Amino acid sequence: MVRTSFLNNKDLPLEMQLIISLMKNEKQLVLSLCNKVDWDQFLLAVKHHRIFPQIFHAINEQRLADELPAYIVTKIKKDYEQNIYRMLHLTAEMQTLYRQFQQASLPLLFLKGPILAKELYGDLSLRTCADIDLLVPIERIEQAEQLMLQQGYEKDDYIESVMDDWKWRHHHFTYFHKQHRTKVEVHWRLHPAPSTEPHFTELWERRRESQWSSQISFPYLGEKDLFYFLSTHGARHGWSRLRWLFDIHQILLQGSFVNDKDWSHHLTQYQYEKIAGQALLLSAKLFNSNIESTYMDKRAAIKLAKGASFYFHHLVSLHDHYVPKEIAHYHAQYLRSLFTLKQKFIHYLQWFYPLSEDYQAFPLPKRLFPLYYVIKPFLWLNRKRQMLQSARKKTC
Repeated sequence: MVRTSFLNNKDLPLEMQLIISLMKNEKQLVLSLCNKVDWDQFLLAVKHHRIFPQIFHAINEQRLADELPAYIVTKIKKDYEQNIYRMLHLTAEMQTLYRQFQQASLPLLFLKGPILAKELYGDLSLRTCADIDLLVPIERIEQAEQLMLQQGYEKDDYIESVMDDWKWRHHHFTYFHKQHRTKVEVHWRLHPAPSTEPHFTELWERRRESQWSSQISFPYLGEKDLFYFLSTHGARHGWSRLRWLFDIHQILLQGSFVNDKDWSHHLTQYQYEKIAGQALLLSAKLFNSNIESTYMDKRAAIKLAKGASFYFHHLVSLHDHYVPKEIAHYHAQYLRSLFTLKQKFIHYLQWFYPLSEDYQAFPLPKRLFPLYYVIKPFLWLNRKRQMLQSARKKTC
């Protein structure tokens, strides 16, 4: 029996309870919560979790417009309509980019964005998206960059690397187009290290085609690979946006792969058994996903699901320039709990790998770069000493 008593929806903030009830079409529960919630906080949560398309759809479907404050309905409708235009624009840009990559014979896979809206929700308007994510083979990343620059994109060159560690420390480059304000992330990995993930050739062999018309189709991840990508991506971000977990729910509504032997092999091969169990548990508990799996009863999966419940009680934005110390500390511990023993070893081993700060503090010629492994602890201690001195001066 799946042990899910650790996450009781009634223990969540009222605004979260209302959001989840709307998404589950529980009209009577919605009506009982309407007189209790802080509507401004509700609107903030809807925006934060990027699920205003589902909320707008639920309000219309359940005929609840008269039960909610008019300004709430108006704002959600406005966000919903703006999102439609955004998704149409991103779809057009996807087509332009794909055509350019095809002409250059450069294979790519689209990871998220409008494709998920169409394939998981059956409607372009029912999922939000801020950018385009695509994956290319790492050996052709420079060619992909040239194509992006030719299309008028500018690279956000924030990654600093000493010994080509960008290849595994990071997993994508970001490009912006100033004229039509589009952001594209060009991935060479699905996740940063120390993830264990399929090689591009494997993903390409298992790819599917998203058919948009008789002339237009886009390649995207196979069924099991998409679940791997979305579950590990959501877990890495603490499921801090409900949109990611609702994607899992939509996959489970469509997929029959969960109890396949091939899927068990997939889980083992890429070492995400407990993460998959966490995703299944949370989806079953929050959205009543009709799913049974032995991975949901694993102690490690239940522990991870408990850890993620923290993010349902707070509006955590991990990509903000400033993340409160207590949240940053919790998230760092939570991230470590996702790792297997092997991944933990690699994670701590990375500490000894030289960073750009080490090079700036003590420049060495390239042929002597291996010496950074020896002197890095001293450089780290020196940085800590300087930080402490700076903090003391500020308090004086």
